[in-house]
Amino acid sequence: MAPDFEPHRPHLITHCYRLLGSVTDAEDAVQETMLRAWKARDQFDGRAALATWLHRIATNVCLDALSGRSPRVRALDTGPARRTTDDLTTKPRTHWLEPVPDLAAIPSEDDPHEQAVLRESIRLAFVAALQHLPPRQRAALILMQVLNWSAVETAETLDMTVAAVNSAVQRARATLAERRADAHLDRLVALAARDADPALGALTDSQRALLDRFVAAFEAYDVPAMVALMRDDVTMCMPPYDFWLAGTTDIAEWLTGRGAGCRGSAVQRLQANGMPGFAQWRHAGAEPWSICVPEVEGDRIVHLDFFLDTDVLFPRFGLPLQLTASAAGDR
Repeated sequence: MAPDFEPHRPHLITHCYRLLGSVTDAEDAVQETMLRAWKARDQFDGRAALATWLHRIATNVCLDALSGRSPRVRALDTGPARRTTDDLTTKPRTHWLEPVPDLAAIPSEDDPHEQAVLRESIRLAFVAALQHLPPRQRAALILMQVLNWSAVETAETLDMTVAAVNSAVQRARATLAERRADAHLDRLVALAARDADPALGALTDSQRALLDRFVAAFEAYDVPAMVALMRDDVTMCMPPYDFWLAGTTDIAEWLTGRGAGCRGSAVQRLQANGMPGFAQWRHAGAEPWSICVPEVEGDRIVHLDFFLDTDVLFPRFGLPLQLTASAAGDR
């Protein structure tokens, strides 16, 4: 009897998303993984778990896809912060890190520890930091520190020696520390090893309330109320614009100036990258405009991503391109 690959699709998409930084690319990689697995199904002897076997195939599919390709990034990684009066230039969607819907990345039937690992491992800041690692370092780190594989299993998958794998993980950890993602990784390691409460890293009730207030303030377009919820050094990106802002003063100036067309927007809440966010339609629901994914530290918002590629992102999140009056009333 042929093995059933389909139940493993959500975990494979999440794995490939971490490696590739794109749900579009991850879905393509999983399709290729399924094809390769089906062709090689007679080689699956059951000595390893089916999930492990599929993740090995998916890892190598992603490494093939990454060969010769520039990593996906956030605008934060492309140069210094801009001024609110700077020209807006765009780069193609293949340049930018993409958000992932929680419904696609975190299966509801998983146990609390597995859900906690998945939630932590798809945070935008962490996935963005991963993209700065060379592909094999990235894969080694994810396999050993997120999936909790042994160095031997990882070495076999990546066709490396155990010593080379351990060295790659050490170098990867050093790079993440430089990018201030090491504390995040430490939480992931503890969760993957089941050495921590699955609530570790989850938003607190006060942080959820903070985000609720931010969404309400955005819908009312109360700029002072929005800015009051941000840390002084908050940053904001708007891909596909090669542009980012830093600090509450510049962000407030943007929101009241060039960004004021968002006044009167309709919003609908959603979950993306393990965080509460919202979709935005301008002109009271007539024009799809963005998916906003915030990041919170302590009691303040520290970063905002407004993803403007609505043609691709809204269908992926199951969102209509026009918000009807009845849909707006249900949100």
